[in-house]
Parts: sequence; C-alpha cells; structure tokens
Amino acid sequence: MHSNSVTNSLRLSSSEQRFLLVLGDILAGFLGLLVAVFIWSRLDPDSVFNLEFIQTRIPGWFYLLPLLWILFLVEIYDLRKANSYRETFKGIGLATVLAGLAYLIIYFASPPESLPRVGVAVFVVAVALFTLLWRLFFIQVFSAVSRQKRVLIVGAGRAGTALAFEISKQSPPPFNLIGLIDDDPTKLGRQIYGYPVIGNHESLNQVVADQNITDLILAISNKMNHGMFQTLLAAQEIGMGLSTMEEAYESLTNRIPISLLESDWVIREFLDRSPNSGFYRIFKRLLDVLLALLGLIFLILLYPIIALTIYLDSGLPIIFRQERIGKAGNAYTMLKFRTMKNNKDMEKEALVTQMNDPRITHIGKFLRKSHLDELPQVLNVLKGDMSVVGPRSERSELVVEFQKRVPFYRARFLVKPGLTGWAQIHQAYAETVEETAIKLEYDLYYIQHCNIAMDLLIMLRTVGAVFGFKGR
Repeated sequence: MHSNSVTNSLRLSSSEQRFLLVLGDILAGFLGLLVAVFIWSRLDPDSVFNLEFIQTRIPGWFYLLPLLWILFLVEIYDLRKANSYRETFKGIGLATVLAGLAYLIIYFASPPESLPRVGVAVFVVAVALFTLLWRLFFIQVFSAVSRQKRVLIVGAGRAGTALAFEISKQSPPPFNLIGLIDDDPTKLGRQIYGYPVIGNHESLNQVVADQNITDLILAISNKMNHGMFQTLLAAQEIGMGLSTMEEAYESLTNRIPISLLESDWVIREFLDRSPNSGFYRIFKRLLDVLLALLGLIFLILLYPIIALTIYLDSGLPIIFRQERIGKAGNAYTMLKFRTMKNNKDMEKEALVTQMNDPRITHIGKFLRKSHLDELPQVLNVLKGDMSVVGPRSERSELVVEFQKRVPFYRARFLVKPGLTGWAQIHQAYAETVEETAIKLEYDLYYIQHCNIAMDLLIMLRTVGAVFGFKGR
C-alpha cells in the first residue's frame, strides 16, 4: 500500500479549500487595484504614478473595492461550483455584470470629477481577468488532485449505496471512486450506480495495492466484523486516508444523511453542544436586531405603496397572519403581505405553493418573486420569534404530519426559524415529503455547523436570490 505523494501534499479539507479560494480572490482583487491605480495615473495628464498620487488622488473607499468584489463572487464559493469551468465563468461573468451596473450607477449619479470613474472601470476589467486566471489555475490543480485521489467505499449496504448515488451525481466528480468493498458474498461483482463491488476485507490489501488506492470511506451499516476492523486499522496506520460515510456525505452535499442515522443521533450530537450558545448567540441576536431595524425602515417606506397595490388588486386585508411553530415548538404569529386572493386561500395553502398557482394575485406574483411579501416578518425578528437566518417556519398541522413521516424533524426546533437559511439557498421549494426530508438534511447541517461566517454567507447568497427574482 502507498499513497500518492502529490495527493497527500495537496490534501485540503473543504474549509481549507474555501479559505484558499478567498485568499486567491483577495490577491486578485488587490492586483486589479494596483493595475487600476497605475493606468488611472497614466491617463491623467497632470499626474504620475508615485506616492504623492496615491496619497492625494485616491479616496480611502477605493481600497475597499477588492472586498466588494469578494461579495459579488459569493455564489462560487460553493466548492462544486468552484471546481466547474462552466460555473466559474458564469459566476465571474455575473460578478462583472453586477460590478458594471454599480459602476454605471456611480457614473450617472455623481457629478463630473467627483469620483475616480476611470479607476473604477479599469479595476472591474482587471479584477475580472485576474480572478478568472486564478480560478482556472485552482480548477486545474485541484481537479488533478481529485483525479489522483483514488477511493474505495468500505460497505455496500444502505450507507455505501447512498454515498455512491451522491458521488454519481457530482460533476465534476469529487474524486476517483474505484469501487466498493463488502463482506457479503452475494454483493460481489454487482454494480452500484456504475461502481463495482470488487472484494471483501480479506482482499482489501490486494485491491488497495493493485488499484493504487489513496483513501477509504467507512460506510458499514451493520456491525463490523473483527477482520474488517483489523484491516482498516492497518490501512490507517500506514497513512491511508480514512473517513466516515457521514463526513463524506456532508462534504459532498452540505446535508446530514437523516435516513442513515441512528435514532439517538440528535441526543448524542447536541447533548454537549448547544447550537445557540455563548458569543455566537449574543452576536446573532445583535445582528438580527440591527438588520430588522434596517428592514423596518424599508417596511415603513414601502408599506403605503404595497398596501395600495394589494388593495386595488384584490381588496383587504393587506397583512396576512398565520400561526407558525418556532424554537422549542412554541407557536407564534407570523406576518406577511397577502399574496393570494383572500385569507381562505392563504390558510388552505397546500404543502407548498405550486408553480403558476391560480390563487396568487397579480401583485402577489411580484411580491413573491421579489420576496417583498416577507418584509413584515422583520417585526417577528424584532420581537424575537424569528431570526434572520434559520430553518423555514411551518404551520402546526404540517409539523404534526412531517414529524410522523420524516426522521428527526423536530430537531429543527433547536434554533429559531429564519427569514432565510441554509436549506432555502440550496433547495428552492419542497413539493413532496421526500423533498421536505432533503430540506431537513440541510437544516440539520446548519444547526450542527452554524457560526457567524456561515450566517453571513447565507445572507449574501440570499441577496443574490432576491435580485434574481427566484421566489415563487
């Protein structure tokens, strides 16, 4: 057995890869800034590129442009997108368009000579080019590492099959999955989503040597026999990469595999770690209040216009109130602008709102697309019933039904419901119980991993969804 030296030297976790992406993008941003300042000074007949020009002509906010550029790139910090040529070109193209629009607003809204228009324009072009070159280099390097990472799944039962299915959907593939190992003789030679079952624990050493395996993923659903345990221990001792199915599944999908967890998982996972404690809880509440106050300003400004359009379109009432279930299973009254023909339609709303639902009013379609229908919920956030980021709240009758049919559903009540959340930015709408289960997997991943950086990422990606009119 041996591990490929290149693979080992470049073996980075998901968080380390994201950090590297951000670091490279920041470097590209400041290179773009340097080029912009240099060309700006060259195009100015009364200036030269020197310390005096930097000190006297460049406003302080100009140096923040690289950070603003990072915000525009937020959609392609998803590693699956970051490793895709198509998504990379799409993400950088969108960021360039957004930056260009911001530049045009500045250009036409400001008086002549008041802002460094040339500098901003050159920065947008230069930073887009440098970022593209860096991202293409990143894809080349880590795609090569992924191809050199040769993996076996140990276990071809429910867990191994579920993992093989998720891997088969990935494009580009996260690594080179060679096949699966299982001690059940009836599974030997079978194909699982295109991957063969190629041996058992007795042949594992030989398979690893013949196939140059670098990593093993442990996905044994039932009790592991002693021979398999000894073989895996020996593999780890010589430097073989060894991870669990849960770790691999979370890394691939950003979800928790609820159908494969044991019944006491929630207790074991959160017994010693409250998902809402310490500094994070204080910071989150302060951020909620700050953003809710900002949202309240928009609500006060927009309420007369929205209320008038709703009234002219379909009469009263303007605000719809509905009981929802919040943290610890406590009920609260959620507020939103009415978007259906009457309150009865809103109350009878099914599992989800269907595409082109005939109950939705003309103005309601716009409010849903733009998510403005949810603006009154800033009052729920100020009151403390909701947070800005968290699982989507549900009606009590749906909660009762989901608890019967979806494992661990009640675990989502460990935190406050949110205006937006990890599930909302990854999955648009759940139309079936199966899709609701997938949404719960995202919610539990958030509850397990939530931190300040994750909340900020969710907020930034939500802004993209709002401007993209992705509501329904």
